Amino acid sequence: MNSRPIVAIDVMGGDNAPADEITGAVMAARKWQIPVVLVGQSELVEKELANHDISGLDVRVVQASEVVGMQDSASDAVRKKKDSSIRVAFDLVKRGEASAVVSTGNSGATMAAGMFVLKRIPGIDRPAIATVVPNLKDQTIILDVGGNVDCKPIHLVQFALMGSVFSAQMFGKKSPRVGLLSNGEEESKGNELTRLANLKLKETSLNYAGYTEGRDIYNGKVDVVVCDGFVGNVVLKVSEGLAEAMGLMLRKEFSSRLFSRIGYLLVKPSLKAFRNKVDYATYGGAPLLGIQGTAMICHGSSSPKAIKNAIKMAHDYDKRQVKNRMIERLDEVRMEIKDDADPAEAVS
Repeated sequence: MNSRPIVAIDVMGGDNAPADEITGAVMAARKWQIPVVLVGQSELVEKELANHDISGLDVRVVQASEVVGMQDSASDAVRKKKDSSIRVAFDLVKRGEASAVVSTGNSGATMAAGMFVLKRIPGIDRPAIATVVPNLKDQTIILDVGGNVDCKPIHLVQFALMGSVFSAQMFGKKSPRVGLLSNGEEESKGNELTRLANLKLKETSLNYAGYTEGRDIYNGKVDVVVCDGFVGNVVLKVSEGLAEAMGLMLRKEFSSRLFSRIGYLLVKPSLKAFRNKVDYATYGGAPLLGIQGTAMICHGSSSPKAIKNAIKMAHDYDKRQVKNRMIERLDEVRMEIKDDADPAEAVS
C-alpha cells in the first residue's frame, strides 16, 4: 500500500457529479501529490477524467454501479445499495486499500456507512459531524452540526472530547478551550440538556470554559463549541447565509455609485482576503468524528476548490493520526465520561 494516505472520493453524489468531484480530485493530486481513488460508475468517470491531464498523478478509478440519491433513507442506502459509490468507498478503507473517504453525497448515508462499515471508536456512542469556521484569531470547531438532533448529556461530553483532540491534532492547539453553546453565560441559563452536560463537563480534565454564547463562535473566545446537531445545523446554515448575504450587499453598494466603484478598486485586495477567509471552501469538508477511520462530508454543491481542500483535510487527518489520538484520550479519561445517571435534582 502507498505510504501516503490514499483518499477515496465518492464522485457520484454531488449536484454536478462527477465533473466537480473529479476536477477537485485531480487538483488535489497535482498540488499535494495525494493518491486518489475515484469511486463511481466507471464509464462516466473515465469519460470525465479524459478531460484532464493526469500524467504523473496517482489517480485510479474503482467501479461502483449504484448511486445513493438525496431522497434515499440512510439505512436503506447502506444495506440495500451495497454497490453504491458511498458504500464501496468505505469498503476500500475497511480493506486497507484506501485511508479516507470524501463524499459530496447524501450526508445521512455517508454517516451511516461510516458507522456500519468502519464502526464507532470504543467509548463513543454517537459520531458527530464537525465544521471549521473562521474567528477573529484563527478558527473555531463546532460540533455536532447535523448528525444527532436529539442528544443526551453524555453525548455532548463525548463531542467535547473529540472536538478537543481534533483541534489539537489538526491546528496545533495545546489545550483547546471548549465551550458549551447556550443562551447565556450564567449558570441558570440553558435547558435541561445543557445544564446536565455543563455539570458533567466540569468534572472532566478538558479545558472547559463553561457556557458559550453564539457570538463567541466568531470572537475566538473558545476553540471548540459543543451543541446538539439540531442547534449546530441551524448555526451552520445561518452562518453560511449571512456570509453570502454580506457579500451580495457589499457588491450592491459598491456598484451603486461612481465613488463607491472607485472605493471598491482601492479595497479590492482586502475584500478578496476577507472573502477567502470566510469561504467554506477553505476547508471543504466536515469531518465525521468518532468512527474507526477518516471521512469528510461535503456540501452537495461543493466546488472543485472545496473538494480539493476536503481531500487535503482527509489526508492530513489520517496522517496526523487523529483517530488514534482520540482512542488514546478516551482511555485516559474513560472514568470522567462514564455515562452515569445524571440526577435531575442537580440542576433544580
